[in-house]
Amino acid sequence: MAEPVVRVTAGFLDRLAAIESFLPEAGAASAYDRLLGELRITVIPNLRRFPRIGRHHLDQPPQSAEALAQLAALPAGAADRLCEYLHGDDLIQYTVATPGHRVHLLSIRHQRELSFHFSWLWGGRAGSPER
Repeated sequence: MAEPVVRVTAGFLDRLAAIESFLPEAGAASAYDRLLGELRITVIPNLRRFPRIGRHHLDQPPQSAEALAQLAALPAGAADRLCEYLHGDDLIQYTVATPGHRVHLLSIRHQRELSFHFSWLWGGRAGSPER
């Protein structure tokens, strides 16, 4: 049986562009080139060889109303094919199509992007919000 084909979606490319903009602001400008190399040399070959390497997205079901609504809008069975692959500082979301085992890279997020930044809310000041 042939190895699955790994496809990159427009959403994944959009997220890569966001990471490319984010990393220099976070003081890690060289990390983007390293990320691209790791995707090419490690992540994509791993997903070709072991398409089910990641954990199922629904192992930790969403609890927000928005996420539940998005899941409900997916075609039947699609949510069961959503997977997450943690590679270094990046969380990659992908899906494995059952026939042919085609892998689609859907999204990627750098772990530093997952933090909360409230400085915009308090005018750049740390501490409690004004009351």
